[in-house]
Amino acid sequence: MINTISSRNGDSAYTSSSKTIPTAAYIHIPFCRRRCFYCDFPISVVGDKGRSASTMIEDYLAALIKDIQLTFAERQPLKTVFFGGGTPSLLSPAQLEQIILAIALRFGIASDAEISMEIDPGTFDRDRLLGYLAAGVNRFSLGVQTFDEELLKLCGRSHTRLDVMQAVEIIQQLGIKNFSLDLISGLPQQTLEHCQTSLEQAIAIAPQHLSCYDLVLEPVTAFGKQYQPGETPLPNDDDTAEMYRLTQQTLTAAGYEHYEISNYAQSNYQCRHNRVYWENKPYYGFGMGAASYVAGQRFSRPRTRREYYAWLEAGAVIDAPEISSTDYLLETLMLGLRLASGVDLDQFSPQVQQAILSAVKPYLQQGWIEITERDHQSAKLRLSDPEGFLFSNTILATLFEEFA
Repeated sequence: MINTISSRNGDSAYTSSSKTIPTAAYIHIPFCRRRCFYCDFPISVVGDKGRSASTMIEDYLAALIKDIQLTFAERQPLKTVFFGGGTPSLLSPAQLEQIILAIALRFGIASDAEISMEIDPGTFDRDRLLGYLAAGVNRFSLGVQTFDEELLKLCGRSHTRLDVMQAVEIIQQLGIKNFSLDLISGLPQQTLEHCQTSLEQAIAIAPQHLSCYDLVLEPVTAFGKQYQPGETPLPNDDDTAEMYRLTQQTLTAAGYEHYEISNYAQSNYQCRHNRVYWENKPYYGFGMGAASYVAGQRFSRPRTRREYYAWLEAGAVIDAPEISSTDYLLETLMLGLRLASGVDLDQFSPQVQQAILSAVKPYLQQGWIEITERDHQSAKLRLSDPEGFLFSNTILATLFEEFA
């Protein structure tokens, strides 16, 4: 087994990258009006609980701010902050501003930082969105998933197509220049025609960014308990592959760069925060179920509010082991190959490079893998688009067998 990832100059890529000071933070806001049928995220359903929901949210915010304050901080201003969920747009602008202030006081926030926020149709109006902008948010991700009314109902979304169009109208009226739409393919009863229609409607809206995910059946979800992959009413494997190809062809023809396996962007609008994950760089994570990667340790906070609060009361101890150099190598390959730009082979020793190239040789011959040279000195390994991306799991399984 090969157990070194030192680069040619003898430096450890693992040490230099994994132990740098994070400049990114993920903030988890777990509240949702209902749980979508495909969702296994750590959330708290508030429904229409009114006052009790308000108390629940306030209690959580107090815990979240405590989490931030308990984290050891070196004064390295954050370059990206991402509010995910859950449904962050269930927070008031004042509540969101309270969190941003806590982050700024603890870490500092760079003047040109990307501050992203997930928002759901039907959860905000013009004034609320103006409040988020005033609080410092400068990028929004709108959870559409599909433009088809029946498919929205089938996957348990709490919004309608009308809610989507009203949300888009607010975004456009306010002149917001950096927003993304989320779409899902592979839903029950979804066809290629459904997929094409959603893509055309998304292009007509002209967001700067689109995230297009394939449905993943998680065992604990309603869908995971009800359906089997590739079986009716889910699209079969061939149809989901065609949906992926259709998405790639349609969006690239419309001028979007397919910069990551599931993400497309207009020029200069890639999600800076998510690139931190894909480039295997450190980041903070705050809130129930949030993952962090700090000082070579990957750690996920407890996934329920009760356990999360108890963990904070016990001192918020990070008891994760430091990742090994082999794990770092595999994570770098797994995450980096999601990017169209691929993985820089020069960060690895000649021995590791040779092992990687030997393992992927069959996929080079099939056209699923490409090697590109830069300045005639270093090379990048990347997956072809779309076929290499489609078969990424097969390629990664081979690499894991080589190094695990």
